[in-house]
Amino acid sequence: MTFSTISALSPLDGRYAAKLATLRPLMSEQGYMHRRVQVEVAWFISLSDAGFAEFKPLTPGARTYLLGLVKNFSETDGEAIKVIERTTNHDVKAVEYWIKSKFEARPELEKASEFVHFACTSEDINNTSHALQLRSARDVVVLPALDRVVLKLREMAHAHADLAMLSRTHGQTASPTTVGKEMANVVVRLQTACDRIASIKILAKMNGAVGNYNAHLSAWPDFDWEAFSKKVIETPEPLGLGLTFQPYSIQIEPHDYMAELFDAVARTNTILIDLSRDIWGYVSLGYFKQRLKDGEVGSSTMPHKVNPIDFENAEGNLGLANAMLRHLSEKLPISRWQRDLTDSTVLRNVGVALGYPVLAYQSLLTGLNKLEINEDAIAKDLDNAWEVLAEPIQTVMRRFGLPQPYEQLKKFTRGAAMTKELMQGFIAGLDIPQAEKDRLMAMTPGSYTGKASELAKRV
Repeated sequence: MTFSTISALSPLDGRYAAKLATLRPLMSEQGYMHRRVQVEVAWFISLSDAGFAEFKPLTPGARTYLLGLVKNFSETDGEAIKVIERTTNHDVKAVEYWIKSKFEARPELEKASEFVHFACTSEDINNTSHALQLRSARDVVVLPALDRVVLKLREMAHAHADLAMLSRTHGQTASPTTVGKEMANVVVRLQTACDRIASIKILAKMNGAVGNYNAHLSAWPDFDWEAFSKKVIETPEPLGLGLTFQPYSIQIEPHDYMAELFDAVARTNTILIDLSRDIWGYVSLGYFKQRLKDGEVGSSTMPHKVNPIDFENAEGNLGLANAMLRHLSEKLPISRWQRDLTDSTVLRNVGVALGYPVLAYQSLLTGLNKLEINEDAIAKDLDNAWEVLAEPIQTVMRRFGLPQPYEQLKKFTRGAAMTKELMQGFIAGLDIPQAEKDRLMAMTPGSYTGKASELAKRV
C-alpha cells in the first residue's frame, strides 16, 4: 500500500493532515530527531569550551558547520538516521553515529568524535529533546491558536455587549444577560487558562544514567559537572538549549512539568467544551444563525439543514485530547525504580495528544466566524419572559419592607404565563414610593441586564 492521507491510520495524518501542518514538523519523529541532533551538538560544542586539555575549543569554522547540521536538518537526514537505526536497533545511538558520519574528511572533528554523546545516557538526549519539542509546540502552535479563539470571543463580547439575551439557568428562563457578557465570561476564563499554560517552566536534565554524574566524574573527578550541565541547559539557543535546569532526577527527568502542562491544556479544553455546547444550544434556540457556504450540504436527506458541525467537531476532538492528556499526566511521572521504558512509548504520542486540541481550536474558530446574530429570535424570547421581572420587583419590595415579597411573587408568577400587562398591574398595586414604582414600570426583560454591558465592554 502506498502511504497517503487516505491510507493513514490516524485521522490527524489523514483527513485532517493539512490542518496540522504547523505542528507536524515539531512533534513528529522527524522533529524528535531534529531536536536530538540539536542537543548532541550543543553538548559537544560546550564540552570543547569546558577547558579540558584533551578537547580544545573548536574553531569558528567547525562551530558553524556543526550548527548548520541543526539548522539545515532535513527529511533526508532523518531517513539516514533511520537506516542506521536498522542496525543499531537504538534510536539515540543512531543519531550519535549519524553525527559522527558527518565528521568524515574533517580532521578537527574526527579527532574529537568520541566527545559526541560523552558521558550521556540516552535520556539526557531524549528528555531535553522532548522539552524542546514541547516548548515549540506550546509557544508556536498551541498558544497562538488559543489566542485567535480569545481574540474572536473578545471581538464578539465588545460587538454584542449591549444585546440583551434571556438567560437559562437549569434550562429555565432566568435573569437576562447580554450576548457580549456571555462571550466575555469565556474570554476571562481562557485568558487565565492560557496564562497557566504559558507560565509552566520546561525542565531538562543532563546528569547521566541515574542522575548522579557517575560517568562524568569518572573522567574528570574535579570538574563541576552540575554547573556545566546547568549552563548547557539554560544558555539560550543556539549554543545552549534555553530550558530550565532540573537538578534532581533518576535516569529520566521526572516529567512532573509535563503533567502540569498537559493538565493545564486539558483544563483549557474543558472550558472550550463548555463553550462549544453552549453555542450549539444557542444555535438550536435560533439565537445564532450560521453563515451559508455555496456547495455545502447539511444533511444527505434533509435539504434545509445547516448543522453546527464545527462546534460538534470541536467538542469531539477536545474530548479525545483530554482523554490522552490526562493519561499522559497520570502515567508519565511514574517510573519503576531508576528507570523503566513505559514512558518512552507513551511520549511518542504527545504529538497526537496536542494534535487533537489544535484541530479543535481551528474548528471552533471556524464555527465562531460563521455565526450571525438572530436579533429577532433573541428579542422574541425576551418578550415572552416577563416573569423574569419577578426578581427585581420582589427585591425592591424587600427594600421598602413590604410583607413576604418573595412569597407574593412566587404565588403570582409560578406556573403562570406572564405578560407586560400582568406584571405592570402587580407593580401598580404596590405600596412603594411613586418614583420607584415608575422605575419598575419602565423596566422590561430587555432592560433588566444589570452591569452586563459594562462588564462585556471592559474585558
